[in-house]
Amino acid sequence: MRPVLSFPSFFAVVATSLVLTACSFFAPYRIDIRQGNHIDETMLAQLKPGMTREQVRFALGSPLVADVFHSDRWDYVYRFKSGRGGKTERRAVSVFFVNDKLDRVEGDTAPVDGKDATESGARVIEVPKAKD
Repeated sequence: MRPVLSFPSFFAVVATSLVLTACSFFAPYRIDIRQGNHIDETMLAQLKPGMTREQVRFALGSPLVADVFHSDRWDYVYRFKSGRGGKTERRAVSVFFVNDKLDRVEGDTAPVDGKDATESGARVIEVPKAKD
């Protein structure tokens, strides 16, 4: 009587099944994804009331969102997702203008040293008054 599978065929089937099951044990490498404008405390410290839009753009960069319906508001949004499955970090800063001059800044920011912020949610960031 002849065997159902020859030795080379049996070896090929076993090798293929081992290779396919080994893929489930190892997770593929995933990169960290950074999107948007990263705004930190040192960048916000450069802002002064009465700055023009060009000066704010120089200090913070171009806004991610410039709404057509709210032309006096710029939104800087930052999102970081770790490739290793860690939690996602999201930060948002809104800059408000009155008569094309900086009025106030709202949002949450990351500390300069890169540690997680202790506060969550939006907050008003005080922009120091310009010295006359």
